[in-house]
Amino acid sequence: MLYQTYQAHADLAWPLRTAAKLSLPLFGGNGLGTFTPASQRHMAAACQVLSLSEVTHQRPPWALHEVSVKGEDQPQPVVEEVVLKAPFATLLRFAKPGAPAQPKVLVVAPMSGHFATLLRDTVRTMLADHDVYVTDWLNVRDVPLAEGRFGLDEYTQTLIDFLAKMGPGASVLAVCQPCVASLAAVAIMSEDNHPATPVSLTLMAGPIDCRISPTVVNKLATEKPIAWFEKNLISTVPWRYPGAGRRVYPGFVQLSAFMSMNKERHVNAFKAYYQHLVEGEFEQAEITRTFYEEYMAVADLAADFYLETVRLVFQEYALPKGELMFKGRRVNPAAIRRTALLTVEGERDDICAIGQTMAAQDLASSLRPYLRTHYVQPNVGHYGVFSGKRWQNHIYPIVRDVIHVSQ
Repeated sequence: MLYQTYQAHADLAWPLRTAAKLSLPLFGGNGLGTFTPASQRHMAAACQVLSLSEVTHQRPPWALHEVSVKGEDQPQPVVEEVVLKAPFATLLRFAKPGAPAQPKVLVVAPMSGHFATLLRDTVRTMLADHDVYVTDWLNVRDVPLAEGRFGLDEYTQTLIDFLAKMGPGASVLAVCQPCVASLAAVAIMSEDNHPATPVSLTLMAGPIDCRISPTVVNKLATEKPIAWFEKNLISTVPWRYPGAGRRVYPGFVQLSAFMSMNKERHVNAFKAYYQHLVEGEFEQAEITRTFYEEYMAVADLAADFYLETVRLVFQEYALPKGELMFKGRRVNPAAIRRTALLTVEGERDDICAIGQTMAAQDLASSLRPYLRTHYVQPNVGHYGVFSGKRWQNHIYPIVRDVIHVSQ
């Protein structure tokens, strides 16, 4: 009844939120415009805050329209191309018609309660020097039951299928959760001498070995047996949606968990947003609005994938212990011999601690030293590894160099 209860509350709140959105023009402004007279700004700001706090379930637009390319005088237009459709994801390419040939990179986005657009800054930065593809995961509540199950095996197989479609010479950049599946996919492809085996693999802030310096997140995953997670966190998609009857870990539950970890920070952010609107500080308000419009857009996870990830990655440590299986085959990272490996961590990451991602270097034991690179970025937390100025100015140049040298 978890999902049904949430849906009932959302339905009850819908008239109020809709009224708040429709009321904005009455106060002399729409969005972040100038509210006149000034005495009405408080009411208009309250309507904006109410609107921004809404949990949505549709992927926000990528909104990547052009990019500056090295060696080109004018910015190049960016066009979204659907390269391959899978039941649970789309292989999306950000094509730059007329731009010179660049190294192909598959950006593997996490399936962790948000849409792939959470990596917009990652993709935008990569576009300058690369032919960028991304795993654009669907909201599982929109996937009919007839499409079958989706677990860790299916996730890994999707990556292999996408790389096969991209062809030889591509690189992989995985962010956070998919680092495990990405390492597994490359290991399987290497063992099979797959022609599309990536030339480089970049793992960023991912839980390869959660036994190392366990964080609060890691400890929470081990405090309860897997049966507790299934009983208390798994729900069924209501009948009004295409995926009706599918068992899921709802995105709104994951969002609640994330926000409760930093409750005071989020409350203060909304208070500041209100104050910025009232005082006419629209540039500051726009920064907050942009972040929370993305953050409040949630996607459900397939129950099989969520439970297998919790059990195999966070409770049993199957990959570092040599016990992770893919369709009945043991995943053997030592099979990786020609794929350059870069691991990146943030010094202040409270989700994936230092050492957890670097563990991949030991698992890929057959790699020559010149194919290995590890980097720790000072003074950044989890999100700073793949977004923001330190990502753009310090981490990205290392990522770019590893990819380009591997061509």
